[in-house]
Amino acid sequence: MEEVLRELIGIAGRHAHGRRTKTAIPRVTIGRSEVATPPLPELCQPTALFVLQGTKTVLIGDRTLRYGAGSYFIYAVETPATSQLLEASSARPYTAIAFALDVGLIAALIIDHKPAVDGDGFVTNRADDELLDAWRRMLRLLDRPTEIPVLAPMLEREIAFRLLQGPQGAKLRQLAHADGRLSQIRRATAWIRAHYNEPIDVTELAELAHMSNASFHRHFKAATAMSPMQYQKQVRLLQARHLLIAEPGSAMRVAFAVGYESASQFSREYARHFGLPPARDAARLLAKGEAATLEID
Repeated sequence: MEEVLRELIGIAGRHAHGRRTKTAIPRVTIGRSEVATPPLPELCQPTALFVLQGTKTVLIGDRTLRYGAGSYFIYAVETPATSQLLEASSARPYTAIAFALDVGLIAALIIDHKPAVDGDGFVTNRADDELLDAWRRMLRLLDRPTEIPVLAPMLEREIAFRLLQGPQGAKLRQLAHADGRLSQIRRATAWIRAHYNEPIDVTELAELAHMSNASFHRHFKAATAMSPMQYQKQVRLLQARHLLIAEPGSAMRVAFAVGYESASQFSREYARHFGLPPARDAARLLAKGEAATLEID
């Protein structure tokens, strides 16, 4: 494993440009940092994240993921989270590969796939030799870009298959099936993100997910580690931060724009989540040039 990780780190380092690099391989992104970071709130997309070097924690609701070299986690639902790089330096930069999930590809693979055992949805796992070898062959294509159109789709299929065979494969099966519980919960989370500034009716969300209220609460918490109200609050705060940076101005205006009825409540919750009051946080990000690194889509 160590030899494969060293090669992957070397390839990723040659092709990384900044903290986040979209590569020439579709759905493959490289993350790299030479410095540790404070906690950074973000919205995680359906992705398999592989950490090659360094350590990282991700807080999702009331659960904490801990990454080390050679570990991965599958984000099956768009989820507000707070990540922090704990170990990163110029000598040993934090390095990771993100693989955006293609639900259609996964659904096609499931036809011939033997179901895996469902386990804890909020733990990282060590990548096995077969998965690491598939990733090595995939990243080698960055040094041979003319081969990407032919070989990348085959390797993407193999990586998806290896993930289905692994300990987090159950999440992928649920995501790919239209009537799977993760697919149903994604309908509700999509509605919340699209209507984040509107009041939530949990009964209507449960109906959208084709579940009873009790079943919806249970499965929503299992998928996101938070309640629908907590999910909405984190989405509102992330959107507020982007509005404050894109259109600097009144925090009160932004508070009402994202659905708060009380500007003082907004300021308290914003400061609790981001560490500074709204105006000071936006000014700090703009002054340090970090605004462009914030992503929510």
